[in-house]
Amino acid sequence: MALDSKVPQGPIKDKWTDYKNHIDLVNPANKRHIDVIVVGTGLAGGSASATLAELGYNVKAFAYQDSPRRAHSIAAQGGINAAKNYQGDGDSTYRLFYDTVKGGDYRSREANVYRLAEVSANIIDQCVAQGVPFARDYGGLLDNRSFGGVLVSRTFYAKGQTGQQLLLGAYSAMNRQIARGKIEMFNRHEMLDVVVVDGKARGIIARNLVTGEIERHSAHAVVIASGGYGNVYFLSTNAMGSNVTAGWKIHKKGAHFANPCYTQIHPTCIPRSGDYQSKLTLMSESLRNDGRIWVPKNMEDVLAIREGKKKPTDLSEAERDYYLERRYPAFGNLVPRDVASRAAKERCDAGYGVNATGEAVYLDFASAIIRYGNEQAKIKNINNPSDTKVQEFGKAIVKAKYGNLFQMYEKIVDENPYETPMMIYPAVHYTMGGVWVDYNLMTTIPGCYAIGEANFSDHGANRLGASALMQGLADGYFVLPYTIGDYLADDIRTGKISTDTPEFEAAEKEVSERIEFFINNKGTHSVDYYHKKLGKIMWDKCGMSRNEAGLKEAIEEISALRKDFWKNVNVPGTATEYNEQLAKAGRVGDFLELGELFAKDALVREESAGGHFREEYQTEDGEAKRIKEFQFVSAWEYKGEPKDAVLHKEELVYENIEVKERSYK
Repeated sequence: MALDSKVPQGPIKDKWTDYKNHIDLVNPANKRHIDVIVVGTGLAGGSASATLAELGYNVKAFAYQDSPRRAHSIAAQGGINAAKNYQGDGDSTYRLFYDTVKGGDYRSREANVYRLAEVSANIIDQCVAQGVPFARDYGGLLDNRSFGGVLVSRTFYAKGQTGQQLLLGAYSAMNRQIARGKIEMFNRHEMLDVVVVDGKARGIIARNLVTGEIERHSAHAVVIASGGYGNVYFLSTNAMGSNVTAGWKIHKKGAHFANPCYTQIHPTCIPRSGDYQSKLTLMSESLRNDGRIWVPKNMEDVLAIREGKKKPTDLSEAERDYYLERRYPAFGNLVPRDVASRAAKERCDAGYGVNATGEAVYLDFASAIIRYGNEQAKIKNINNPSDTKVQEFGKAIVKAKYGNLFQMYEKIVDENPYETPMMIYPAVHYTMGGVWVDYNLMTTIPGCYAIGEANFSDHGANRLGASALMQGLADGYFVLPYTIGDYLADDIRTGKISTDTPEFEAAEKEVSERIEFFINNKGTHSVDYYHKKLGKIMWDKCGMSRNEAGLKEAIEEISALRKDFWKNVNVPGTATEYNEQLAKAGRVGDFLELGELFAKDALVREESAGGHFREEYQTEDGEAKRIKEFQFVSAWEYKGEPKDAVLHKEELVYENIEVKERSYK
C-alpha cells in the first residue's frame, strides 16, 4: 500500500493557511445530520469532542474512567508550550518549530510540526477564556518558564498541575455540550473493536465495564484519542489503566502503525523502590529550571551514602559532579529529556548511582533556595540577612513555584526535599510512535482519525517537555475540526449509519468470543504475572540500551510469553459485572502483540535515537569518547540538519500483523 501523507505543496509557513482556504466544508445545517465517535476524553479527545459538538456535529464520547476528569492528562505537571514570546527573549513560531523538530532528532513530519507551532498561541487564548488559572507575573501578565532543549521561556503553567487545569477547561466545554444534547457521554465504556463498512470506519464495538454489556455504536467517522502505550513496560509514569487497545484494534483492521519503538524516557522520576511496585511517579521537568543534577565525584562517597554513613548534604561543591553542566554548558540542566536520561543512566551504569539499587541521581535545590533568598532580602531592603532568613525567603519562593511537587515527593519518599536533595532516575513516560496519520490526522482507514499521543506525527524520536499538552489541544481544538470536515462533506446525504449489518455482527461476535475465552480459560497465572514478565523483557532488552542479540532474544521471548498467555491466563469473576481483571486481560493481550512489533521495529533501526542506545555503536573505552558518540547520534547537538537527514526523516510504518496463536477462535 502506497502511503500518501497529503502534505500540501508550497512553503512550509503557508501550508496550513492555504490548505484551510481550499478544503471542503460542511455547512451548519448539515452538521446536525452527521455523527462522530470520539474514543478517549483526555486533552485531545475532550477538546475535539467539545469543539465538534460546538460546530454542530452529533458526538458520542467514550471514556473507560468514571468521568472525563480522570483522563491521564491530569498527570501532566510542568506546562504547555506556545510561541507567544511574552518574555521578549527571541521566541517565534519558527523557533518553536525548529526546537521541536531538532529535539525529536529530525524524525518528525515537519509540516505537522510547523502547523503545531502556528496554532500554539491560539491554545493559550482559548484556555484563558475558559478560566484556566495560568501563573502570572508581578504585573498580572501570564508567566512563562523554561523547559529542556530550548533557549527561551515559552512554557505556560499552573503551578505543577497544568494538565489538570487544562483538562478541567476542556471538561467544562464538554459539559456545556452534554447539557445541550450535542455530546452523548459514555463513561465506563471501553472500545474493543472498530467496524469497517465498505472500506470506511463506521462505528465501534464497546463494552459497558459496569454491566458487561457489549454495545454497537455507529457514526460517520471515528476519532481515536486514547493516549500512548508506555505501559507495555509495566512500570511507567502512566496511569495503570492507560493502554493501547483502541489504537491496536484499528491497527489490526488496517490502520498502519509507525515508529512503535520510539519511547520517551523521562529523566526526572522518583526511582523504583523494589520489585513489587506497580507504577512510577513523575516529577515535573520544570524542576530542572532550579534544580541542579549531580552525583558524587568519588566512589567512596557513593558507597558511604548508600550505606547511610554520609548524607548528600555532607559533600562539598568540590566533591560533586554536576555532570550535565560539565558536559553541556550551553544548556546545563535544561538539556532535552533524552540527553538528560541517557546521561543519568551512564553515570549510574558507571557505578555512581546514589540509592540502594544504584539507580538514582540527585536533583538539588540548595543553590536556588539561596539565590532566591538573597534576591528577596534585597527586595525587602534587608542588608546582611542571616542564613536562616535567606533559607526562609528562598524556600517560600520555591514552595510557590513547585510546592505541590515537593509535597508529593515527601509523601512518597518520606524525605523533605527542601532540606535534602531529591533522588531521580529515568523512566518510561510518553510514546512518540503510534498510529500513522496523514496531514489530515486520518489513518490508513478512511474515516478513522487518530489525535494526540495516539498518533505518531509530531515528536520524532523524542518529545520536548511541555509539548504533549500542546499537541493534544492543537489537534482537538484547531486541527481536527477543520480536516474532518473535508472528509465528512461527502456524507451529508448518507443518513444514519445502521448497526444492523454483517460487519457490526462479525465485530461483535469476535469481541464476545475473546471475552468468553478469558472467563472460561482455567489457567494458572494472573494477568499481572504476564504483564510484569513482558515489562521486564521490554526494559531489559528494548529499553534505554538495545543491541541486536538482545532484541532478537526479546522477539522470541515475547512470542513464547504470548503463546503461554493464551494457554494459561486466569481471569476470575464473570463477564456480566464490573471485572477489572477481565478488562486488564484484554489490554495485556494487546500489549503482548504490540511488544513483539516494538522489538522488531527496534531491531531494524541500526542507530541510537531519542532516549535509546544502540549498543553496537557505543564505545567502551572511556567516558570522553562515549560522550562524543552521544553527540554524533543526537540531532539536537547539530547547528543545522545532519548530513544524513534523509535517514533521520525516515518513517518505519507497519501494516497490520497477523497473529495466529489465538486459541479462543
